[in-house]
This record gives sequence, structure tokens and C-alpha cells, in this order.
Amino acid sequence: MSPEMIRHNGKVHVAPLRSMPPIERFTPITPHLAISPTVSVVVPAMNEAENLPHLFATLPQWIDEIVLVDGNSVDDTVAVARRLRPTMKIVTQTGKGKGDALAAGFAACTGDIIVMIDADGSMDGREIISYVGALVTGADFVKGSRYAPGGGSDDLTLSRSLGNKALTLLVNIMYGTKYSDLCYGYNAFWARHLDVLDLDCDGFEVETLMNVRAAKAGLKIHEVPSHERSRIHGESNLRAVRDGFRVLKTILREWRRQPATPIPEPTARPAADRGVA
Repeated sequence: MSPEMIRHNGKVHVAPLRSMPPIERFTPITPHLAISPTVSVVVPAMNEAENLPHLFATLPQWIDEIVLVDGNSVDDTVAVARRLRPTMKIVTQTGKGKGDALAAGFAACTGDIIVMIDADGSMDGREIISYVGALVTGADFVKGSRYAPGGGSDDLTLSRSLGNKALTLLVNIMYGTKYSDLCYGYNAFWARHLDVLDLDCDGFEVETLMNVRAAKAGLKIHEVPSHERSRIHGESNLRAVRDGFRVLKTILREWRRQPATPIPEPTARPAADRGVA
């Protein structure tokens, strides 16, 4: 059998024909960076037709899959989404609330990495590279922070900021975490940890639930700075007092539960962890 020459990553490999292992798939991100994991982005949306063009203009073209979860919108949310990205996956939400929408979206994902982002134009899709970069270099769960150096918010009111900081401090004391921003919905994680996160809530407390369960399970958590802009069109369904109490109840409920069993190290290195090329 004659040898075969294959050039990969600037090197020439010589091996008998058909004996070379398959060359991994890499997605170019920048001229100097490529990743092998596939990336799914979940966008929960209800009546966000006017905001979707602003969000989608920031989403990188290298994303493998976009899953839009429509909360039974009465505007043109679905039609606009299909026009912007004809290949995107549309999931119709059967329940109610952001937590329920995210659970439906996560279940529909096929990527190795899942990123969750709001549809109202307040989050910049160009920041996704920071989340993916942290995951492929060792993190299990990456959360955005408006308080980390380089982050910020054009939308946080004083009362919401004080409430968020108080709840963040409570979680850090109770669970031994070092979070700087508990109630922010721009997060990313390896899809293999979905069972650990096990979403079973309906509302805006979903981000807190994910953060607490990630910590209880011993996941490697990393924060990245994120800048939140104001919602472009429409009004938010968030109600600071009502949803603040829901977050507090979630924190206390999880504390009363038995601690999650830390995830074991994988016996074989998954393809999703092949990292950065």
C-alpha cells in the first residue's frame, strides 16, 4: 500500500493510505483562530419582530445553528426570523415564561456548545466569541457580567442594580461562589451539562437557577464582561419586585435541596472538547 501525504495545520503527515485518522472539522472564527465544537444559539422571543433585525445583525456567521423559541407571538416575529435566517430552527413554545422557553430551545439544540441570548437587541452577538473562547479553554459554564471590568449596562435602574447585587451576595455566601452578576441572561455552556442544569422553572429566575445548579454540580464557571444596551423596541415583561421574589425563592429552594452530585470527569475526551486550533 503506497503512502499518502496529507497537509494539516501547516504540517505534512505521511501515512499508509486509509490509516490516517479523520481530520477534525474546524470552523474559522478569525484569521488566527478556529474551533472544532459546533455552536448553537438559543433566542427566546415573544413579539420581538422589530428587535430581531438588530440582534441578528450582530450574530456571527460562523454560528452553526440558531434556535428561535417563539412564545406564541401576535406580531411578525416568526416571519421576520425566517426572512433574516431561512435555515434557522423555529420552536413554538407550548408553555409560558422565559425558563420554559429556554428549556424548549435547549432540547432542540444539536451543537456541542449552547449560547443563550435575548431577542430584544440589548445583547451584542459579537460577544459570543468571548463565551466560546472561555469554554474551549477549560470552562464548563460561562456567564456574562455587566459588573466585570469591560462590562456595563445602559438599562439597569438603581433599584434593579441594588436588588441584583443583594441577591448575588446572598448566593455567594450560601454557595461559596464569586459571582458578580447573578441576574443576567447572557450565558453559554457545554451541551453535555444540560442534565445537571435540569431546568424546571418558568420565569426570569431561570438564570439564577442555572448559576446555582452549575455551582452545586462543581462545574468550572467563568465570567466574561458583557455590555447590556437598552431594549430597542417594546416593553420588557420583567417586573423587578415580582421577579426578585421569584429569584429569592429559587435560591432558598435550591439551598434546602440535597447538594447536586459533582459531575465525574469524562473517561474519554469528547469531540466537543477538542478546543482551539
